[in-house]
Amino acid sequence: KKCTGSKDKISKLTNSHSTLCVFILEDAVDLNWCVIKDMEVIELNKRASGQAFEVILKPPSFDGVPELNTSMPQRKDPSLEEIQKKLEAAEERRKFQEAEMLKHLAEKREHEREVIQKAFEENNNFIKYAKEKLEQKMEANKENREALLAAMLERLQEKVRTN
Repeated sequence: KKCTGSKDKISKLTNSHSTLCVFILEDAVDLNWCVIKDMEVIELNKRASGQAFEVILKPPSFDGVPELNTSMPQRKDPSLEEIQKKLEAAEERRKFQEAEMLKHLAEKREHEREVIQKAFEENNNFIKYAKEKLEQKMEANKENREALLAAMLERLQEKVRTN
């Protein structure tokens, strides 16, 4: 039997010797596994949130309670064919997982190769760009030096002509 926390249903609790109800958020928890021979319910003062009751129980008696194991279904022994099917299914699962792992590792290695290839290409592009930039700077320095030497030579020649 189950009951909820309203006052009129609490009277059912006092009349029942085989049921204990625990009141939590208006849900009842049924404890039918022991026989309650004596119980007393005391109504405490009313509160804004609801009513409170105190349930005083005497120790439970386990006389006449059926064994728990009798209610459980007995497990039958699996046949050789069932065992063989389970082993084959387990082997298939293992092979599938192994194939998935190998596939994942192959994808990971391929990704690593792609990353290394991209890094290698970027490094080569950087080296090529740096060489071009260095050659441009060297060419600019050569032109500036030749222009400076030409200007100095011209001034020197002009000095020689004036003298």
